[in-house]
Amino acid sequence: MDKVFKALADTTRRSLLDRLRENNGQTLGELCEGLAMSRQATTQHLGLLEAANLVSTVRKGREKLHYLNPVPLQEIQERWIDKFERPRLRALSALKQKAEHAMSAKPEFVYTTYIEATPETVWEALTDPETTAAYWGHSNVSDWQPGSPWEHRRVDGSGVADVVGTVVEADPPKRLVFTWAGPDEDRPDGPSTVTFVLKPLGGTVQLTVTHENLRDETELREAAGGWSAVLSNLKTYVETGKPMPLPLWS
Repeated sequence: MDKVFKALADTTRRSLLDRLRENNGQTLGELCEGLAMSRQATTQHLGLLEAANLVSTVRKGREKLHYLNPVPLQEIQERWIDKFERPRLRALSALKQKAEHAMSAKPEFVYTTYIEATPETVWEALTDPETTAAYWGHSNVSDWQPGSPWEHRRVDGSGVADVVGTVVEADPPKRLVFTWAGPDEDRPDGPSTVTFVLKPLGGTVQLTVTHENLRDETELREAAGGWSAVLSNLKTYVETGKPMPLPLWS
């Protein structure tokens, strides 16, 4: 939290966050436009914002896109605002939804979290059927080879898969990409795509999730709520060996 307040204390960094709020998913060059400073200085400011987890980055080809990450703002909301002022809480919620929405040619939802574990442990937690059943409430079943199918199966013994897809890319323990859709879902623009990127940072792993090709604002809100719960439970399970004592999947 100290890093968050330090990052927010600077006018230039707040301006960069405002620009990402208005148009999420910008390159360094786009963010530099109109700023009276060098690319190097802008990069340093973005580095501080990323260190505070206020900004997440995603590689698309040769480009590095920057996204506003609303999680630290949500933590500020819960600690200092939620108990005192409901109207501002609703305003921040609207801001969060807008910040998570990107242009149609860019990832629609981006979420970054930090897990005290090795990349290998987090990779196993994302791909092992028994582990995913423990914190996700479904088993992720596949051989995780590019081109192979995968299923998000219920754990009630029925064998029913609520989500199915195809593994697009698998580079353990660094990057996993697969399509995502209901088994009988009609999606004229094709299934959505989920990407996990794992980066070791000292004794932790930076896990960034992007969910692309969402159909509309309703699906975006559902994705935002669902991934927040799943990744919070994943972090708790990997770090403590137990899922959160909350009825997340009721």
